[in-house]
Amino acid sequence: MLQQTPVVRVEPVWREWLARWPTPADLAAATQADAVRAWGRLGYPRRAKRLWECAAALVERHGGDIPRGEDDLLALPGIGSYTAAAVRAFAFGERDVVLDTNVRRVIGRAWQAQPLPPAHLTRGEREHAATLVPRDAAASVAWNAGSMELGALVCTARAPRCDACVIAGDCAWLAAGSPGLDAAPRRTQAWHGTDRQVRGRIMALLRAAHAPLHVTGQAALEDIEPGQARCVPRLARHRRPGHCRRRVTRPVLPLAPVGTSALIADGHHP
Repeated sequence: MLQQTPVVRVEPVWREWLARWPTPADLAAATQADAVRAWGRLGYPRRAKRLWECAAALVERHGGDIPRGEDDLLALPGIGSYTAAAVRAFAFGERDVVLDTNVRRVIGRAWQAQPLPPAHLTRGEREHAATLVPRDAAASVAWNAGSMELGALVCTARAPRCDACVIAGDCAWLAAGSPGLDAAPRRTQAWHGTDRQVRGRIMALLRAAHAPLHVTGQAALEDIEPGQARCVPRLARHRRPGHCRRRVTRPVLPLAPVGTSALIADGHHP
């Protein structure tokens, strides 16, 4: 849930999920549509689908328990190297290298005088980080958690609080005069007019509905760009992921789980 989503938005939804589905078996017994509806407005709803698929795989392969082995974790739907390392470290107390954006930023500044980490994790970054994490398991867990919090709360991307940093005296970037931050490109994602915006509105309509919807007259879709609006009628004929090949190059709605209400456009039912 925390992937690309702030804690303040995640926490209430996370608490609702744990109250409703306290174990993987509980979530696996629900439907995919239940999971997507409960995901609410967190964005990137495919994550809800992956969580539901992961819960089902845990029940099928591991009796509903979460494995602690890296290979077993990586074999689960939606689990990549970062999530697997975080689960091993924070759930099981194992030594692992947990590298999110915050940790990468701390390491890059303190040891390499880089204002911001590269857009994508490199092999060199991972190898260097592995040399920094303590060999002792308990100490490594504390290091991972501490560096993550330091990056999130103090060594932030655009307004670092170097005066409050516990490693300021050893920071290579600070010693070099904190260069390059103003010149670094801002990684922002457009929102208005994107497929993500349209998908979010459609998903909001589907979550709130308990019967097929008609596209015409939906206030939430009135300001959709013409090029995207032409895709909606075709989407209306797909409950499962569908491509609007005649109109756009990729699907506006890559996730429409069975069990959510379907859209109706121009009198056509799915």
